[in-house]
Amino acid sequence: AEIEAKIAAAPVALPESPEAEADKYLPVELTGRFQPGLLRVLVSQKHVGAGYRIISPFETEEGRRVLLDRGFIRIDGEMRAPPTGPVEVIGNLHWPDDRNSSTPENDLAENMWFARDIEQMAGVFETEPLLVVVREMSPEDTGATPLPVDTSSIPNDHLEYAITWFSLAVLWAAMTGLLIWRMRQPAKGAET
Repeated sequence: AEIEAKIAAAPVALPESPEAEADKYLPVELTGRFQPGLLRVLVSQKHVGAGYRIISPFETEEGRRVLLDRGFIRIDGEMRAPPTGPVEVIGNLHWPDDRNSSTPENDLAENMWFARDIEQMAGVFETEPLLVVVREMSPEDTGATPLPVDTSSIPNDHLEYAITWFSLAVLWAAMTGLLIWRMRQPAKGAET
């Protein structure tokens, strides 16, 4: 509930020096212009199929350059340019951890990304290592459907852990009970 409230809170100006732990999911408001270039991150959406998250460089009115996660397009969708001119964006700061042991390396030559590696993306576009995931944009970006940050992508394994540990405790108690019962039984073949 705390994370949901933070995600949906009123947006603030982009912090001067945001920190990943303290400012994760912080809603921010930016005004600026898209810069040339985009990165395609391969993803899959339920009920839609394969597609790309579109990441573009964005320069704020204050002259800061950040990464903007514009949203999703289908793999066979038309790649449209972002809005030209001044754009107002409301989104959330995010430092995603998309990479695991089975994630392939990003293919920069083919512009095929398999994980949102913020440091690497910032290096490509010479931006700050900051990603803003778009929630709303004015004028609207017709080139991508926003995929705002929500709690569905945040792992919450507490129930699974509770069930696992409770099951282990029950199994341990049953095995201990069986051991005690067997120790109290007379040995087979023992004379009474």
